Amino acid sequence: MTRLSKQWLQHNQVGVYAVAVLFALGTGLGRPSAGSTLEPLINPVLAILLYVTFLEIPFVRIRRAFRNRRFMLAALGMNFLVVPLVVFGLTRFLPKEPVILVGAFMVLLTPCIDYVITFTELAGGDSEQITAATPALMLVQLLLLPLYLWLFMGQRVAEFIEAGPFIEAFVVIIALPLTLAWVTELGAERSGHGERWQDAMGWFPVPMMGVTLFVVIASQLPRVQDSIHQIAAVVPVYVAFLVVMPLVGRLVAGLLGMGVGESRALVFTSVTRNSLVVLPLALALPSGYALAPAVVVTQTLVELTGMVVLTRVVPGWLVPETSDQFRSREVERSD
Repeated sequence: MTRLSKQWLQHNQVGVYAVAVLFALGTGLGRPSAGSTLEPLINPVLAILLYVTFLEIPFVRIRRAFRNRRFMLAALGMNFLVVPLVVFGLTRFLPKEPVILVGAFMVLLTPCIDYVITFTELAGGDSEQITAATPALMLVQLLLLPLYLWLFMGQRVAEFIEAGPFIEAFVVIIALPLTLAWVTELGAERSGHGERWQDAMGWFPVPMMGVTLFVVIASQLPRVQDSIHQIAAVVPVYVAFLVVMPLVGRLVAGLLGMGVGESRALVFTSVTRNSLVVLPLALALPSGYALAPAVVVTQTLVELTGMVVLTRVVPGWLVPETSDQFRSREVERSD
C-alpha cells in the first residue's frame, strides 16, 4: 500500500504542483500581508526539498556516476557554453530594461539542481548522472554568473552580484542537505531506525516541492501584481528556451553517441533552470531591481508547465527507446 501511495504521488506530481500554485496565487492576491511572513521560509523549505530529493538516489550509484567523465563534461559544456549563446540570442527580443534583463539572465544562465532529478527519472533518464553532476553545476554557476552578467549587461550590473548570498545558498541549500542525505543513508544501512526514517522521507519529495512553490509564489506575488504587464514580456522567451534547448541537447547527445538514459538526462539538464535556488540571489539585488525576483519566479511557472509536455515528448519522440531496448524491458516484465 505504501509503495502504491508513493507511486501515486510521483505520477500525479504535476497535479499536486498545480494545486500548490493555485493556492499560492489565492494567498498572494487575497492576503498580500502574508508575503513578508513567508519570504524568510524560502531557504529552509528549499533545503528540506533538496534533502529529501537527494535521498531518492543511493550514494553508491552517485559515486559510480562520477566516473562518467563524458556526461559530466557534456553537462558542463551544454550549460556554460551552449546555453549562454542561446540565451544571448533569445534575450535580444526582450525590452531593454535592466530589471527585466537581469532577472532573465540570472535564471536562464543557471542550470537546475533540484527537480531536474525527478523529471529526468519520470522521463526514464539517468537521474544518477544528474545527481552526480549537481555539485559541479552549482559551483560553476557560482563562478560564472557574474562574468556572464558583465558580458551581457555591463560592469554596473555585475557589481551588484555579491558572492555572499550565492555561497550561503550553496552551503545551506546544497552542501548541508547533501551531507545529511549521505549520513542518513549510512544510518539506514546500519540500523532499523535509520532505515525506517529513510523510508518515511520517501513520502516527501513531491509534497515538499508543492510547499516550496507555494512559499515562493505567495511571498513574491504581492510585490509585483501591479507590474504583471512588464513581467509578461519574458514569457515568450522562456517558452522559446523550452523548445530550443531540448532539440540542441538531443543533437549533442547524438553527436557524443550517448545511450538513451544519458541522452534524456542531458536534455533535461540543458533545459531546466535554477529558478528556485537562484531566487535568494535575486532577492539580494538593490531596491531598483525589485521586479527581478518575479521575473525569476515566472520562469518556474512556465518551466513546470513545459515539464508536463517534455516528460512525455522526450521519451516518446525526442529520445525514444530502440526496439531492442523495448523488447528487453518487456521480457524483464514477463519474467
